[in-house]
Amino acid sequence: MQTKTRGTLEMLAAMAISGTVGWLVVGSGQAPWVVVFWRCVFGALAMLLACAGLGLLRGSRLSGRQVALIALGGCALMLNWVLLFSAYSQASIAVATVVYNTQPFMLVGLGALLFGERLTPGKLGWLALAFAGMLFIVGARPASAMVGGDYLLGILLALGAAFFYAIAAATTKHLREVPAPLIVLLQMLLGMLLSAPFALGSLPAPAGEAWFYLVTIGVVHTGLMSTLLYGAIQRLSTVLVGALSFIYPLVAVLVDWLVFGHRLGWLQVLGGAAILLAAAGLNLGWSLRLRSVREGRATWD
Repeated sequence: MQTKTRGTLEMLAAMAISGTVGWLVVGSGQAPWVVVFWRCVFGALAMLLACAGLGLLRGSRLSGRQVALIALGGCALMLNWVLLFSAYSQASIAVATVVYNTQPFMLVGLGALLFGERLTPGKLGWLALAFAGMLFIVGARPASAMVGGDYLLGILLALGAAFFYAIAAATTKHLREVPAPLIVLLQMLLGMLLSAPFALGSLPAPAGEAWFYLVTIGVVHTGLMSTLLYGAIQRLSTVLVGALSFIYPLVAVLVDWLVFGHRLGWLQVLGGAAILLAAAGLNLGWSLRLRSVREGRATWD
C-alpha cells in the first residue's frame, strides 16, 4: 500500500473514531471525572503496550524541561476532557463539538501572547468569521440541547475545553524530540493520579454495560486512535492532515442526530458552518484572496 494511501486511511479512521467519543461518554452514564479516570487507566495500558512494542521504554531519557512540559500538557488535556464531556450533557454533542472546534483560534491567541507570533489580517479575518458563527450559535433557540441541560453553560464549557486543548497543543509543539506515544503514556499516567481523587471518591462506581463504554473509550478512542493519528501525521502533508481533521466534527454531528435525535436548528447550522469554515481557512492557510500556503493541524480529543 502506498504511503499516502495508508496515511489517508489512518487519518480517516482516527477522525471517525474521534467523532463517536461523545456517543460513548453519554452512553456510559458516568460523571465526566469518572470517564476521564478510566479513559486514562485503559489508555495507559494500551499505550504501555504500544511503547513497549516500539522499544520506547528502553533508554528514553527526559530533561527536567521536557518533564515539566509533558506535565503541563497532561493537566491541560485532563481539564479539556472534563469540560468537553460536561458540555455534552448541557448543549448536546453536536453543538459542543462544533464550538470545541474554535481550538485553532485559541492556539493563535496563545501564540501571540506567549510566543510573540504575528496576527496577520488574514488570521484576524478568519477569527472574525468564527466569532460571528459563535454569535449565531449562542443566539439560537436551544432546540437541540440536552433535556434538563443549560445551553449557554454547555457552550462556555466547550469553549473552556478548546482553551485547555490549545495549551496542551502549545506544549506539545516544544516536545518534538520526544516520541509522541511516550508523551501520551506519561500524560495518561498523570491523568490517572489527577482524576483518581474525584472519580474514586463519592461518585458511584461504574457497573454493567458502563464498563464496555469505558474500556472502548480508553483502548479504542485513546490507544488505537492516537496510534492511527500519529501514523497519519508521519505519512501525510500537514495540509492534508488539516483537511481530513474536519471529518471529526461532521461525524460527531451525524452521530448525535442518528443516535440521540438532536437536530441542529438553522441558526446553529449557519453558525457551525461559519466556525468550521473559519477553522479550515486558518488551519490550511487560506488567505481571504483564496491563495493557500502550507499549514495544517490535527484535532485529537
